[in-house]
Amino acid sequence: MERIDTVVIGAGPAGLASAAMLRRRGVPCVVLERDAIAASWRRHYDRLHLHTARGFSHLPGLRMSSRHGRWVPRDGVIGYLERYARHHGIEVRRGIEVSRLDREDGGWRIETSEGAVHARALVVATGYNREPHMPEWPGREGFTGDLIHGSEYRNPDPYRGRDVLVVGSGNTGAEIAVDLVEGGASRVRLAVRTPPNILPRETGGVPAQATGILMRHLPAKVADPIVEATRRVTVGDLSPYGMPPAPRGAFSQAVEDDVVPILDVGLIGALKRGEVEVVPAVEGFDGAEVLLRGGERVSPGAVIACAGYRRALEPLIGHLGLVGDKGRPVVHGARTDPRAPDLHFIGYTNPISGMFREFGIDARRIAKHQARRRSAV
Repeated sequence: MERIDTVVIGAGPAGLASAAMLRRRGVPCVVLERDAIAASWRRHYDRLHLHTARGFSHLPGLRMSSRHGRWVPRDGVIGYLERYARHHGIEVRRGIEVSRLDREDGGWRIETSEGAVHARALVVATGYNREPHMPEWPGREGFTGDLIHGSEYRNPDPYRGRDVLVVGSGNTGAEIAVDLVEGGASRVRLAVRTPPNILPRETGGVPAQATGILMRHLPAKVADPIVEATRRVTVGDLSPYGMPPAPRGAFSQAVEDDVVPILDVGLIGALKRGEVEVVPAVEGFDGAEVLLRGGERVSPGAVIACAGYRRALEPLIGHLGLVGDKGRPVVHGARTDPRAPDLHFIGYTNPISGMFREFGIDARRIAKHQARRRSAV
């Protein structure tokens, strides 16, 4: 059995940042990846850009190129992560699927598609959005139109001239709806279960993320009214366009529900122009029809379900009792569970201050902790 000091599982931004900071601290490590560097970014739709500003999105030890502008596109992120791995000399072993973790001989036994590996310490960074989730809507299998998960959407070309229903009012659903409008879909509807908080991506040249960073440690009862006052001035009341106010403030939703605001890239304008119609939540399917809450029926030619993802950590660590609320690990960052020493998790939160920024913070803390642990052995 191969023995490695520290193994990082996952070669996305969180895993690469962890490996880079471990190496900087003198901790030998190897990254195991089932697919490729930046695999999840490679699967995203074509028009995607980081919703966080470039200046707040560098991983530690290498800045993103300014040639991509403030909002870095998908391909720019992929190229950056590839450069990041090369720059830091990170060993990434591709095509290796990790299936289970167990304590063994004072360390960790890692079951992989290429046999078992033993490690002193582990960092799990398999991703917040590891597996697409499609709701089990009644009648779904009998729908005669096209039905895909949002993870399968690439661009609007297949939907030109078609009637499309987008399900889900997160950032992905909002951006795909706008993409469809701009790409020539004949009709675009957006099914909303819970009205989202919608904020401008930037106001007066200041990214919304900067506000999130400044206020992330404030109590929600203080932060929510500040954000709401800004929203009323910059966005206004969208109720006349079918989008009522969110039931709770932006910070309350982020902290309590793990739901971040929509950072607008065109949805507000599309709603006001009538290019995107808001309809109630989907309840089921009946042949060519989609059944909506309240009894309404619509007959789109295609449905794109931006219905979220699952962390899918249960096969890996479920038997250790480390999977908590909403499938997230019970500890995060430098903290470890007493039942699982030297096992860290990174990338399983959805912070209002921006994921890439938080990856860097947590990666540094994990590396510092592990350097101390290793020197004490």
